[in-house]
Amino acid sequence: MSQSESYRGDILIVDDSPENLSVLTRMLSEQGYQVRPAISGELALKAVRKSPPDLILLDIMMAPGIDGYEVCRQLKNDTLTHDIPIVFMSALHDIPNKISAFEAGGVDYITKPFQIEEVLARVNTHLALRNLQKHLEEKNAQLEEALANVKTLDTPLPICANCKKVRDDHGYWKQI
Repeated sequence: MSQSESYRGDILIVDDSPENLSVLTRMLSEQGYQVRPAISGELALKAVRKSPPDLILLDIMMAPGIDGYEVCRQLKNDTLTHDIPIVFMSALHDIPNKISAFEAGGVDYITKPFQIEEVLARVNTHLALRNLQKHLEEKNAQLEEALANVKTLDTPLPICANCKKVRDDHGYWKQI
């Protein structure tokens, strides 16, 4: 299998626990993902701005420095990174913290201790959704370009309703 065939996505994992980073990095790497760990919010922001990932797994409570909520808010306020899906991971399992995560811009929330199967399922789902979103954006851009081209026709296009032919600039009818 070639490099491109095995590539499943680039994931940035942000957690101040080296143990969590190690487990998640190993687990996701074994599944074919390119994984980049970051041990702080500040390092995560630098890593994302240098090379935006396809998905971010983000811890909420990180010390010292900025927490996951602030990392998420900064990324969502940046036009270059606002579309990156962010999945929060936290030992905080109460509703107000989950709501804060979604209000900051997160797309999902996994409570610690995490189950490997759950993390994989959520990663796969959000990467698939992101890929579909990118595909739709590309198709939309193509349609907008086609519409702009149609709107620039100088004269009406003569089409015969019976024979389905188009008249060219020289007055000849040609099959479409």
